[in-house]
Amino acid sequence: MTVRVATWNINSVNARLPKLVEWLGSAAPDVLCLQELKCATDAFPFDAVRELGYETAAHGNGRWNGVAILSKIGLEDVVRGLPDQPGYLAEATGAEDALIAPEPEQEARAVAATCGPVRVWSVYVPNGREVDHAHYAYKLEWLAALREAVREDTAGGRPFAVLGDFNVAPTDEDVWDVAKFEGLTHVTPAERAALADLRAVGLTDVFPRALKYDHPYTFWDYRALAFPKNYGMRIDLTYANKPFVEAVSDSYVDREARKGKGTSDHAPVVVDLAL
Repeated sequence: MTVRVATWNINSVNARLPKLVEWLGSAAPDVLCLQELKCATDAFPFDAVRELGYETAAHGNGRWNGVAILSKIGLEDVVRGLPDQPGYLAEATGAEDALIAPEPEQEARAVAATCGPVRVWSVYVPNGREVDHAHYAYKLEWLAALREAVREDTAGGRPFAVLGDFNVAPTDEDVWDVAKFEGLTHVTPAERAALADLRAVGLTDVFPRALKYDHPYTFWDYRALAFPKNYGMRIDLTYANKPFVEAVSDSYVDREARKGKGTSDHAPVVVDLAL
């Protein structure tokens, strides 16, 4: 059988719903991992994707994160959140907040499911903000928790992959101009080491082909004409175990989906499997 798996940071699922529905109709993935839903779980547009034949496992808290898995081929053994996921202690936003004893928030950044013959995690790795920010340390802790969460599935005989927005460019070639990122997050040795540690449990970077230009970037900022100038980054990744990798027949970045008004600043990444 042929299975098409994809990942897309949708950057607000309800704001981009027409784009999502259009793309689901044209690309026809069997499984789609979504990130940055920006809605609570119960506000996800379940009916709109159900009309296209998709079941949904959504995990959102209505803020700036949120993840989901859409599947036409079954949706079982759903897990929301990493087993040992660290919480993030957000900064106080006002005098009233500062008087409340803060508690770390368990952000909605990971969801897993078995979809027919494959198992996937959809992940939205913390941004990190600045190297000396608490969010950067949280990002590294979160990646370490992800590594432990995927060990068992990685070692199994079933095709398995972690897909999503990792907010890290694995190599200098994955950034349009790495000199522009000196001292910034997404390219630091510690972040890249965390990705290397994740791969070390038995995962391989499924490298997609580009539909245009030489390198398959997946993200372009909305500002400064970054997309037409191809000032991009490859931060939306597919990390897969051996059975998954051996079944890959094609993978590409659907750059066309990034074009036009009202679209996400990320492009979908598609992986075709022959199982």
